[in-house]
Amino acid sequence: MIRFKKFVNHCSVVLFMFIIFQSCTTSAEKNEAAPFLQEHIEWMAADEREGRLAGTLQEAETANYIADYYQQIGLLPFVDSETYLQQFVLNGPMVQAMGMENHISRNVVGAVQGTHYPDRFIIVGAHYDGQGQGGIISMDLNNDPDIHNSADDNASGTAGMMWLANRIAENPAGSSIIFAAFSGEEMGLLGSEYFVERMDIPRDSVLAMINLDMIGRLDEGQLSIFGTGTATIWEELLDEILVDSLEISKIPDGLSSSDHASFSRAGIPVLHYFTNTHDDYHRASDTADKINYEGMEWILNHAEQAIRKIDQLQPEEIEFNGSVQPERGPAMLEGVTLGVVPDYNFSGSGFRIDRVRSGSIAESAGFRNGDIITQMNNESITDMFGYMDALNAFSEGELVTVTVIRNGAEIELSVQF
Repeated sequence: MIRFKKFVNHCSVVLFMFIIFQSCTTSAEKNEAAPFLQEHIEWMAADEREGRLAGTLQEAETANYIADYYQQIGLLPFVDSETYLQQFVLNGPMVQAMGMENHISRNVVGAVQGTHYPDRFIIVGAHYDGQGQGGIISMDLNNDPDIHNSADDNASGTAGMMWLANRIAENPAGSSIIFAAFSGEEMGLLGSEYFVERMDIPRDSVLAMINLDMIGRLDEGQLSIFGTGTATIWEELLDEILVDSLEISKIPDGLSSSDHASFSRAGIPVLHYFTNTHDDYHRASDTADKINYEGMEWILNHAEQAIRKIDQLQPEEIEFNGSVQPERGPAMLEGVTLGVVPDYNFSGSGFRIDRVRSGSIAESAGFRNGDIITQMNNESITDMFGYMDALNAFSEGELVTVTVIRNGAEIELSVQF
């Protein structure tokens, strides 16, 4: 059970005061966002972490690294009075496919108590697990093990969450802010689902969940924020935030494939910050040297403003909108794949391809960037989840007819898996 300790004993108070006193000597350094973000991303995305696959020693090492940082800046343990770590057992189809069944994983959860409304919460989350050394979780098309450093996905979001934790710890909000580093995201949102199922606080006391996943590759200021349809006030609130050099696309869907979906399914309004996919997505080439640190500063400035504005609202002002929330679970591929990167910003009918991988089945079959898949054999495809479900029904060696919309025209392509 997750329990927020509103009070700590005298010894804990002395310990946290000592930590805060010690941290004052490095306050100026912590206020420089880019060096801070670079330091932590490079540590998490180093070869020594071997991709931080959930259930591995390297993932546990990263969890301890985050917990040590929480303690340094004075966050209160949220799991119980003794630890930030929330352990859970890995199970599920992706876990089995990755050979990690029954391994132990852990979330890392701390909080800054609110100054006026300690029983009112905003959750800021990011997953810190990565893709390990590849395998079926990888978009690389060979089966040779290779370290997937997982810098953008998602050392970037984790470092960003750590930066925001320090900002809030230095200047607490009226509401309590929970900072949750989730694991098991790459295997089906396992850590965030576990957290939500055992959240020992009333659901209606949680104002919102802010998710930071892949925020490290800002290109020409293009930032996507998912979940804007999950609360009636989000459009108005986001329009009030101005950050130079950001061009924001608002996507209503709160169930795209990241940890915010676990909260959205539980009736909690969400916002997911995301700088879109790229050629290094789920590949060994997702390394720290490609991170746009200046762009991350702009994004985190925006996210902090959003948190502060949400904190000023009354619970009744944030009405969850369930009308954009169809019942569906996390999107997971369990079998064959085309070798394409989805366009997560696409909100029309069908599955739009952002990029076709070089050497992939899709390239051989004649797919192009921007194609919208609308049918596979006799199965209509209306969104990413329908595409995933259809692929999971096909087997290696099967011949499939795929209908796509290209430049407004409908064409058929034959795919041999």
